[in-house]
Parts: sequence; C-alpha cells; structure tokens
Amino acid sequence: MSRRRVKQDELDLWNQVARTTERLTPPKRSIIVDAPLQEKPPKPQAKAIAPFTLGALPTATREMRDVLPALSERLRSAPVQMDAKSYKTMQRGKLKPEGRIDLHGMTVAQAHPALISFIMSAQSSGKRLVLVITGKGGKREELGAIAPQRMGALKRQVPIWLAMAPVSTAVLQVTESHIRHGGAGAYYVYLRRAR
Repeated sequence: MSRRRVKQDELDLWNQVARTTERLTPPKRSIIVDAPLQEKPPKPQAKAIAPFTLGALPTATREMRDVLPALSERLRSAPVQMDAKSYKTMQRGKLKPEGRIDLHGMTVAQAHPALISFIMSAQSSGKRLVLVITGKGGKREELGAIAPQRMGALKRQVPIWLAMAPVSTAVLQVTESHIRHGGAGAYYVYLRRAR
C-alpha cells in the first residue's frame, strides 16, 4: 500500500494547530515540514507525426529495406563454428540438407513453435544440416497496402529465434543458403550432434 502525499491545505491546517499547542518534552527532531510540495516533472512532449499522403511510401518501410542486407552481412561475417571444410562445401551448395521446413506463408505466431519443434526433432534424429525456408519477404508497397507493413518478418526473426533457448543449444551455425537451395529466402542450419 503506498502512502498518499500530504496536500498543502492539510499541511497549513496542521501548522496552525501546532502553533497553539505546547510541547510536553523537548523535540528530538522536527516533525513538521514547512517545505513546499514538489511538483511533478512535466511530461515529455510527444513527437510530431510527419505528414503522410495516401499512396506514398512510409519512412519506416524505406528504413526496413536497409535491415535485410545488414542481417545477411552479419550472418556472413559471423565466426565459423563448424568444420571449415564442411562450411565451404555448404556455402557452395554441395552439402545436401537432410531435412527442411517451409515457413513461407506462415504468421510469426505459427512459425516460431513450428521451427522449435522441427529443429529439436531434427537434432534428436541425428540430422546435421537442415534447411529453413522463410521467403525473402514481400514488398508491401507493391501489394497496395495503405498502412506501413514490416517486410520480411520471418526472414528477420528466424536467426534471432535460432540464437535463443531452447534451440540455441542444438544450433552450431546459421547462414544463408546457396541459390540452389533458395538463396536469400532460406537458411542453412547446421546442428550439433545429439548427446
């Protein structure tokens, strides 16, 4: 239970009553505070909304175009955790995935549990290389969407999910697939050996 603050008129009344009384014992410390109540700090001003015309490409969508290439670059520059020879073979598309899941067309809410289940069952069955198909992400401005839409939600989310528990313990390496296995619309996921 939180204490309520004393209002100024209550404090004035108390001080008026306290001036008409005598102390029975000398004061050890001052109980009455004559300091004025502090006012709450002003609320921060809301950011102004930029003008938007119907049919124009929203700013957020323009910024999202730069996110996907940055994600691809981060995956390419990530340190190699697996055998270097196998990694090069996989990058050239010479390793054949032992399993695959197609998340293309699913919502984020449907895709996340499906991916976790697929990765865990693939590792428990001894598979090492699996293919996760996300799709490249549609260009919403071409689809005629009025409100700004996030482009390539699964493309962005899958590497994040693969780095989180419970599947992070099963995943050794994540990289974009070779063009013969889907290119930028799919990921190779190299799994650790099941213990």
